[in-house]
Amino acid sequence: MKVIIFAGGSGRRLWPISRKKSPKQFEPIIGEKSTLRLAVDRVADVYGSENIFISTNEAYAGIIREQLPELPAANVIGEPTRRDLAAAVGLALAHLAHATPDEAMDTEPVAILWGDNYMDQVDVFRRVLDGAEKLIANEQAKILFIGETPRFANDQLGWIGLGKEQGVVNGRPYYSFQSLRYRPPLAECQQMFAENTHVWNTGYFVTTIGFVRKQYQQLQPQMWAGLKEIEDAIGTANYPEILHRVYPTLDVMSFDDAILHSIHPSEALVLHGEMGWSDPGTLYALKEAINPNLKANVTKGQVVADQSSDCLVYNYQSDKLVTVIGLEGMIVVNTEDAILVVHKDNIPLVKKMVDGLEGTDLESYS
Repeated sequence: MKVIIFAGGSGRRLWPISRKKSPKQFEPIIGEKSTLRLAVDRVADVYGSENIFISTNEAYAGIIREQLPELPAANVIGEPTRRDLAAAVGLALAHLAHATPDEAMDTEPVAILWGDNYMDQVDVFRRVLDGAEKLIANEQAKILFIGETPRFANDQLGWIGLGKEQGVVNGRPYYSFQSLRYRPPLAECQQMFAENTHVWNTGYFVTTIGFVRKQYQQLQPQMWAGLKEIEDAIGTANYPEILHRVYPTLDVMSFDDAILHSIHPSEALVLHGEMGWSDPGTLYALKEAINPNLKANVTKGQVVADQSSDCLVYNYQSDKLVTVIGLEGMIVVNTEDAILVVHKDNIPLVKKMVDGLEGTDLESYS
């Protein structure tokens, strides 16, 4: 099976840890390795470095080659500009299609994963991924969604609706697919969690190149035409010119809106497991991922937290001591050139603030 790991986001909600010049997936946010390095390590031993592809922005290709020197250079797929995930997934699959024999298009599984997640039960993840590969290879489904068994009613994530149990693979039940829900209201999340009818949507899925390409042809014919023009140029001297001319004209759409929301339930199945998966997309989500206890603090570097609770305090300067006293639900991040102090309830304002730096004298800090 081939594996595509997407690592092109800017991660502005994790500012100032994550910056435009070095987004969160390249930084050691949890532990000493970047989340991208961890994502590759989870699958490299099983599928081989030659079968792992990274989709990213061209600007980050150098960082990726530095962090992942074992990957073939051709396995780093660069977008010339950001056009959201419908275009990015289409471009990555175009590269895989170019290198895949026609007879394998509809049979060889391909996994879509993300480079900015965290999980602490890697063995469970590998068994779930292997089960998904088997179900696709055996033509039990056209696409297999991978979910995380929910730990609480999280209204900051997407949810996957489960239908009836359809069978067992690798000792784990799999289910028919009902629906995708993106960040439902908290009351709805609480109901789904209590009724055990949904699982967290990790964004991971296993499918075939041929199936997804057919969806582009049917659902997004204009985007498909542009992607096909790019695909036909791969491996030729004209590829850079055609990529930079055509790709910026593709519609800006999420992959969910472009493709996944139109998937017929009969074509999909769902597997889930307790992988310890989390998506630390914001600074408070990062705190929750490491320690969800409301009385506990999460710290990094030289930090003293006195009479404080539910705080994340990260200090990236080894020659400085950061102290907090009497705080609750606060985020404090000290880096070499920027300091952030924000209450957890105001975390959504961080991205808005960083966006506001563009076009100003402070843009270099974004």
